[in-house]
Amino acid sequence: MRATEPLAARPRNPRAKAPDRKSPDRPPQNPPEGGRPARAQPKRGGRRWLKWLFLLAVWGSVAVAAMLLWFARDLPRPEAALDASRKPSLTIEDRAGRTLAVFGDRVGEPLRLRDLPPDLPEAVVSVEDRRFWSHPGFDPIGLARAVWVNVSTGRVAQGGSTVTQQVAKNLFLTNARTFKRKVQEVMLTIWLEQSFSKKEILEIWLNRVYLGSGAWGVDAAAKTYFGISARDLNLWQSAMLAGLPRAPSRFNPRHDPNAAAARTREVLAAMVATGSITEEQSRQAAAQINVSMAGGTSSWFADWAAERAQSLLPIGADAIVRTTLDARSQEIAQRQVQTMLAGPGFAAHATQAAVIVLDAQNGAVRAMVGGRAYSESAFNRAVAARRQPGSAFKPFVFLAALERGARPDDTVSDAPIRLGTWNPQNFERGFRGDITLEEALAHSVNTAAVRLLLSSGGPRAAIAAARRLGITSSLPDDASVALGTGEVSLIEIASAYASFFNGGRAVPARALERMTADGKPVALPDASTQNAVDPSIASMMARMMAAVVARGSGTAAALPGRTVAGKTGTTQDYRDAWFIGWTNGMIIGVWLGNDDNSPMKNITGGSLPAKLFHDIAAEIR
Repeated sequence: MRATEPLAARPRNPRAKAPDRKSPDRPPQNPPEGGRPARAQPKRGGRRWLKWLFLLAVWGSVAVAAMLLWFARDLPRPEAALDASRKPSLTIEDRAGRTLAVFGDRVGEPLRLRDLPPDLPEAVVSVEDRRFWSHPGFDPIGLARAVWVNVSTGRVAQGGSTVTQQVAKNLFLTNARTFKRKVQEVMLTIWLEQSFSKKEILEIWLNRVYLGSGAWGVDAAAKTYFGISARDLNLWQSAMLAGLPRAPSRFNPRHDPNAAAARTREVLAAMVATGSITEEQSRQAAAQINVSMAGGTSSWFADWAAERAQSLLPIGADAIVRTTLDARSQEIAQRQVQTMLAGPGFAAHATQAAVIVLDAQNGAVRAMVGGRAYSESAFNRAVAARRQPGSAFKPFVFLAALERGARPDDTVSDAPIRLGTWNPQNFERGFRGDITLEEALAHSVNTAAVRLLLSSGGPRAAIAAARRLGITSSLPDDASVALGTGEVSLIEIASAYASFFNGGRAVPARALERMTADGKPVALPDASTQNAVDPSIASMMARMMAAVVARGSGTAAALPGRTVAGKTGTTQDYRDAWFIGWTNGMIIGVWLGNDDNSPMKNITGGSLPAKLFHDIAAEIR
C-alpha cells in the first residue's frame, strides 16, 4: 500500500473562485497588491435614483399640499355662494311701471332652466362656452382658440374662461389678476363641477351674472332693460343679454344702443354657428332689434328722482319707486333736443340744451332732458344749472303790478330811462311811447318792465311774487331784477309758470308717485297745492302771455288750432336763450346755451328755444 503524503496545512479562501474548468488555458488573474483578490462591486446607481425620486415625490406632495392649504386659507365658503351680500337696490320706474334705472344691486326672481325660454341658455352657451356640456370645468380647446383669435386680431376679442370658471370667479373671488386668485379659481372650479350638475351651474350663472345698470342675473336685467320677466324674453332680447357679460358697460343698451345692437348680432351669429338657430331665424331676430325699448333717455330724471326718494326710505331696504315720467314724452323731448343741437344749434354755436315738461295742474314732471347726451355729461342742466333768465323773469314783475291794481289794458311808458349809471335799453333799440301792459309783455319791452317794477313796489315786490310761485334761487335786490339778472334753474321757473295756467296754485315740480320698501308702502310728502295767486289775476297773466305767442316775441312757438302761451328770455351777448310756455295743460321749459357761458350766434328766446318748444309740443298731445 502506497503511503500518502499529508497535505501542507494552509488557509483556504472560501471566497476564492474555483478554476474555470472549461478554460484550462486561461491564466489566473493576478491579485491586487497586498495579496488579496479584488471584490466584485454591485450596481447600486439605479437604486439611488429610485430612492431620490421617491423622496422627491413625498416632499413635493407635502409642498403642494402646503401650498394648496395656504391658497385655501382665505378661500370663501362655497356653501355660501347663493347667500352673498349685496347693496340694497333702488329701482326707478316710469309712470307705466317700466324700469328707468336701478341703483345699488338689483336681483331678480331666481329662475330654473325650465322657467326660461330655450333661446337664452343656448345663446349663453353659444357665445360664452360652446363645450360647456362636455368639458370637466376647463376647456383647453376653447382657451387655445381664444389665444389664437386674440393674437391674430391684435386685441382681446375672446375670453378663455368657461361658464364654471366664471361662476367660481364671480361668486367667490375678485377680479385681481394674481397667481393666487387664479389658483383659487381652479380649486373652486373643481369643487363646483363635483358639487353641482351642469344644469345647476348654468342656472347659478344665469341668476348671478352681472349684466350692467346694477342688474344681477337675467331676470333683473330683463326687467331693467325691457320691463319684462326673463320668462318672456324673445330671441333678440335673449341674445342681447347673453352678449353683456363680456363688457356690461360697453354693451349696455342704456349707454350705447348701437354697440348693444352690434353685440346682439354677434351673439346671433354664434348661435347659428353652434346650430342653435338657423340663418333665417338670425336674420329675422336681427331685424326686430329695437334698442329704444331698452330706455337710456331718462337718466337725468332717474338721478333726480332717486335723490328725492333716498331721504324717505328706510336704510338697507330694497325699494321700488314709481315716478311721474312719461316714456313717450321723454323720448320726444330727447330726440328733438338732439336734432336741434346737431342742426341749427350747431350752426349757431349752441352746444347744450335743457328741457322740462310738467303737468301744470299738479307739477308732475313728464320729461326731463339735462343736456345733449347723458353719456357725455351726467350734469343736469335742467335742475342743477343756475343761469340768468333774462326777460323770462318779467312775468313776475307784471304779476306784482296786477296784484297792486294794474290791468292788462293799462298803459306804461316805453321811453328812455336812467337809474344812476344804469341805462336799460330795449332789444330793438327803439321806443314806442305809451303802450298797454299786454303789449309791453308781448314785445318784451325792457324800459316798460323797469318802470312797472318801480311803480309796483320795487324789486322786493317782484321777488316776493316769484318766491310765492316757487323761485328759491338768490335774486338781486335792485331794479335789474326786472330784466332777469338773477340766476335760476329751468325746473324752478317752469314750475313757477304753472300757477299762471292752473288758477293760481303753486305746484312744486315733483317726481314721485308711490314707493315701496321691502314690499311695504312708503308714505310720500304731502303733494297738496297752495293758492298763491288770485285766480282772476292768474287768468290775466295767461291772457297776456298768450299775446306773446300770438303777436309778440314768441310767435315761433305758435301751433295752429291750439292755444299757446309763454315768454321768451335772452341774456346779454346771447349767452342764454329761454322759452317757457304752456299748451294743452303742459308747461314746457326750454333753455339753450354753453357750459362755459360763451356767447351763441344771435340766438334769442324767440328763435331756437321757441322753435324747440313748438317741435316738442306738436308731438306731445
